[in-house]
Amino acid sequence: MTAFFETYKEDILYAAIIIASVFVLRFLTNLLHKWLLKQELKKYPGESPKAVNWVKRILNALWLVLGIILLVSLFVGEEREDALQQNFKLILYLAVVAIITIVAAASTNMWFRMRINLKIENREDPTSFKFLRYVAIIGIYSVGVLFALLAFPSLKGVAQTALGGAGVIALIAGVASQEALANLVGGVFIISFKPFRIGDIIKVTDTMVGTVTDITLRHTVIRNFENKMIVIPNAIINKEKLINYDLGELKICDRIEIGISYDSDIDLAKKIMQEECMRHPLILDNRSEIEILDGQPIVRVALTSLNDFSVTIRAWVWARDYSDSFNMRCDLLESIKKRFDREGIEIPFPYRTVVFKNTASEPERTEDNPEKKETEA
Repeated sequence: MTAFFETYKEDILYAAIIIASVFVLRFLTNLLHKWLLKQELKKYPGESPKAVNWVKRILNALWLVLGIILLVSLFVGEEREDALQQNFKLILYLAVVAIITIVAAASTNMWFRMRINLKIENREDPTSFKFLRYVAIIGIYSVGVLFALLAFPSLKGVAQTALGGAGVIALIAGVASQEALANLVGGVFIISFKPFRIGDIIKVTDTMVGTVTDITLRHTVIRNFENKMIVIPNAIINKEKLINYDLGELKICDRIEIGISYDSDIDLAKKIMQEECMRHPLILDNRSEIEILDGQPIVRVALTSLNDFSVTIRAWVWARDYSDSFNMRCDLLESIKKRFDREGIEIPFPYRTVVFKNTASEPERTEDNPEKKETEA
């Protein structure tokens, strides 16, 4: 045993130093991780420290892999030692690129979040910053991947061409699908021309109405009034004819339409609808000075159509915004229905006339009477 230790004394000491170094480096990495967590939570409370956790995992894995490579080099010949050194440099390079990329992306993301929160506090539009945040982060990760590809000889030419400038666009256009590019271009158009912004209430279809919560490179997210998130690709929403209730003036005109029977008093029904609308606290007086001087009413009520079994009466009411309009519409439909019931105004159901044929008492068909008689009841 003594002879063995004397023979391999340097190798054993070398292996012990490597193992001790790995443990020390992992211990220092964990200490640094805890310190960074405290600093980040102190400076950015409520934020998830994903970047710090990823850096910790990469470093711990790096120390372990490098230690194993150095230990393996003790048991291989000189012909394989060069290959281990190349692998050592490759793994070290990839780890450094990964850490720099993650730190850069996290710092950029944090800066954009601070700017977005500042915009929201100042009641300014944060849409552009939210969109540019995704562009910047994807750009950083793309550049990081290209720098990582430089470490591989077979991919080095592609990475150099892409990093050259215009090659980035050519590479993205070459590997991306047509749909992905359409969504990206659609997102750029939305940010540039601003048909809607973050926080606007929009209506795409009758089933897709809600508040815009986010605009990404691929899709737009809408939170509907059931608190469900609707994800619409930018290429689709860019083609749709949508209604933006917060673009320009916020006030909105709503139409309250109710059908009454032909036997009901039309003048009384119009009076009831006008009184109930005028009584609502959310009603907005949208009359001009000339209309006020002419004595025109705040709420206009008129008969708009004669249907098969009902008469449609419409009231035009104004509200400050879409939310007030929706609440007012629900309240008015209920209050008008109750007044109609008390005043005897009928809201009709569809009427159908049923004709029965009585064939039991029909005479038999004869030559003098070739046709049957029909009795309707």
